[in-house]
Formats: sequence, structure tokens, C-alpha cells
Amino acid sequence: MTTIRLPKVAHGHGLRERFVLGLMRVMGGRNPPDVVRTLLYRRDYWGDRFNDVLQTVMRGPSAWSVGERELFAAFVSNLNRCRF
Repeated sequence: MTTIRLPKVAHGHGLRERFVLGLMRVMGGRNPPDVVRTLLYRRDYWGDRFNDVLQTVMRGPSAWSVGERELFAAFVSNLNRCRF
């Protein structure tokens, strides 16, 4: 699978975000997932807002349980050949 990533999203984080990504790398023993890099890039402009919506969709009121929603998300990600 080919990964396409904008250089700015891969390496254009501020000092605080670079620290968080480095800590994640050390604690997890591998590079943080691209979705985390994307959420941390220009966090105040895009990441925080997207994360708020994501939390509402995945954890807010619903006829489906949190586990069912996680399973749906994993299934769709697999269909899209995404690791998340």
C-alpha cells in the first residue's frame, strides 16, 4: 500500500506537537499513526473541531453501542485499505 502524505503534515508541527509526537514514539516504540499527525497539525484550525465531531459520532447518543460503532468504523476502514 502506498502512503501519500503532505510534507507539511508530516513535519510541520509546532514545538508542543513535536514533543507529543516524540513522546508517543518513545512510549509506543513506533511512529504515531498518520491520523494522529493530521489531528495535531494546525490543531486549533482543524484538529480540535474534527476531534469534537468524531467524539460526538463515536461516543454520543445513538441506537448503536460504542462497540458497534467502533466495529463499523474498523470495517469501513478495512474496505478503504486504511489501518485505522
